[in-house]
Amino acid sequence: MPLEDFNKSDALSVGVELELQLVNLSDFDLTAASPDLLHLLAKRPFPGNVTPEITQSMIEICTDVQTTHAGILQQLLAIRDTLVHAADVLNIGICGGGTHPFQKWTDRKIFSKPRFEQVSALYGYLAKQFTIFGQHVHIGCTSGDDALFLLHALNRYVPHFIALSASSPYVQGGDTLFNSARLNSVYAFPLSGRAPYLLSWDEFAHGYFSKMEKTGVVKSMKDFYWDIRPKPEYGTIELRVCDTPLSVERAAALAAYLQALCAYLLERREPPPEEDDYLVYNYNRFQACRFGFDGVTVHPKTYANTVLREDILASLNRLKPHAASLGAEAALTHLSEVARTGNDAQYLRQQYQESGSPEGMVHSAIHMFRDRRRRTRWVAM
Repeated sequence: MPLEDFNKSDALSVGVELELQLVNLSDFDLTAASPDLLHLLAKRPFPGNVTPEITQSMIEICTDVQTTHAGILQQLLAIRDTLVHAADVLNIGICGGGTHPFQKWTDRKIFSKPRFEQVSALYGYLAKQFTIFGQHVHIGCTSGDDALFLLHALNRYVPHFIALSASSPYVQGGDTLFNSARLNSVYAFPLSGRAPYLLSWDEFAHGYFSKMEKTGVVKSMKDFYWDIRPKPEYGTIELRVCDTPLSVERAAALAAYLQALCAYLLERREPPPEEDDYLVYNYNRFQACRFGFDGVTVHPKTYANTVLREDILASLNRLKPHAASLGAEAALTHLSEVARTGNDAQYLRQQYQESGSPEGMVHSAIHMFRDRRRRTRWVAM
């Protein structure tokens, strides 16, 4: 069926999605607990929304539509507290992180849902290997043309979000030497990478998507695993390159950074995006995944080479007026400190060195998500 019209939404409104790990507290491996957890959460009011993900060792949480950093953070904290109480009842752990450091994909179970079963049938073992965990951020747009403009204007900032959120240094028990190894798994899917260079919604919907649908390759926007994709049913663009951070505070800060960045880009103060901007896209993306803040980014128009840490700090400084008008100063301050002192990937490596085991990393991640504070146990009904 034809792609639906772009349902405009309030400009710069924000929604956050986090994919989270469900952990067995005996051996700190992943556990197939999502059916039990979702059943338990259905008995209690849940802020935002919680849904299953492709394997039973993960869930996805979503905020309601928000407009400020404070609103995003408040709801993520409420969701986090609700999840922690429920996890205590089931005696499981919940944590962030883009990958589990030693889980075996062969042990995973596909969640019983028609779409997940279809994906598993199509992609084979890749579906179970997709037990990786990302943060997705939606930004509201008033038109499809604005959505596509932002999608492409953001291309040079994608490495910023990769480095700031990176939390997946370990896979299958080994250090990958990457800050974000998670995105290597995403790249295995044929419809991943970047969106085609189109700036007109009419051309995208009735030209590109219509042709793709006729090939039988895609049926909906869900079939695209692009780094940034439009979501016409919501009236948003969706940034998908972030690893799930270890704390909801960092997740909220990343969302606020994207909101402020989109406000800045919509002023059209930078040269408009061009297709040639993507000549350096994969290189910059790799540098951020591999080296984090120490990676090098090439500016797509000036060809200047800059250490990614310096480029991020310059961007955060440039966005201060927009952050002030949006109430996001604290978010930018938080991320400036991250860029200077280290991301979650560095923290996890430090935890491995201190504990001497990958189980120690998971234990630390669980406590980071809980915010290390004592909570009243939730009594099941």
